Amino acid sequence: MDEQLFYEKIGQLLIDAGPSDATKIIAKAELFAEGDGGSYEFDYFNNAGDLNWFDPDGRAVGDLTELLVQLRSHFVMNGLCAGEKAWSGCVVTLDVENIKINIEFKYDN
Repeated sequence: MDEQLFYEKIGQLLIDAGPSDATKIIAKAELFAEGDGGSYEFDYFNNAGDLNWFDPDGRAVGDLTELLVQLRSHFVMNGLCAGEKAWSGCVVTLDVENIKINIEFKYDN
């Protein structure tokens, strides 16, 4: 899968799983090394600019895990990781109003 397609699917998943009044969604993920899950935190800003958290359904979390594991594999297979290690987590920031996504990858020290 093309890297851009991963970003599009992640963005769409967060829009679908997030609150209807979200203007910005922030998903923090730490993937398990085995690739079978992870720990997550989901926050959003609403129309009034207030920061809140939300809890997407289990299917959305499972689908996000699958996409992130596939994206990490894509990075490894194409030599896109910083240094020799694959990233272990990320912070996804989605500007819902402008449909812009940013992913900051986290590496274990």
